Amino acid sequence: MGIRLLLISQAPAQIQSPATEISGDRKVTNFVRADIKERGWRRSAPTGYPVNHSSGYKGTVHADGYAGFNGLFGEDKASEQACMVHVRRKFVEVYEAQGSAIAKEVIERIADLYRVEKEARGQSPQERAILRQTKAKPVFDDLEDWQQLQLPKISGKTPLAQAIRYALGRMPKARAYLSNGMLELDNNICERSIRPIALGCKNYLFMGSVGGGKAAAVAYTLIETAKMNGVNPEVWLTWVLTHVADHKINRIDELMPWNWTPE
Repeated sequence: MGIRLLLISQAPAQIQSPATEISGDRKVTNFVRADIKERGWRRSAPTGYPVNHSSGYKGTVHADGYAGFNGLFGEDKASEQACMVHVRRKFVEVYEAQGSAIAKEVIERIADLYRVEKEARGQSPQERAILRQTKAKPVFDDLEDWQQLQLPKISGKTPLAQAIRYALGRMPKARAYLSNGMLELDNNICERSIRPIALGCKNYLFMGSVGGGKAAAVAYTLIETAKMNGVNPEVWLTWVLTHVADHKINRIDELMPWNWTPE
């Protein structure tokens, strides 16, 4: 894989299978890179699919800490970029349940990081890195140090302590965004793109079979990739289906949405 940045997430989907197949939960794994949005279908128990699909990739992977992605990272493998939205979410849950002043402080400091990102939006990677080093790094460093100081003051079994430990475990893996303008503070690009799957599962409830799940993953891939490239999925797919039979296989790239222009 020649790409340098990969965003990855996953969502559960129910399957209703014949007796010859195993029923229950499956995962739709979402891969987003610069030019294409891919989705893969896999059973929920094995953790090998994301690793096998991304075999050989040695760039950066934005991920949410899901254990099934761990095989992507390590020596001579990809680098992990953590998601600060998942860090923030832990503290939002604590604050909403307990009204914790510490949780509120963390939420407000993370909001300061996002204010810098709002200012950085639309700038070049080099400009984003400079801005982050100047304005975001002091906030990030202080937040990490401040949480270290708060942790010994509270019971280690509380949800707040769990949230702080989670944050302190993930923030070192998020730090690279401060010096690399190609990276993001969170994985929201990927998280947002997987919402249609969650919404769809609420409407149609389940996939009919494992084969149906794989077909759905293909359909989601085509539709979301077209949308990502500013192409109307219905118009593009209608055109492709009427031309693909007569198109030379060694020129299939010409049919991709990033190469397609409406007639």
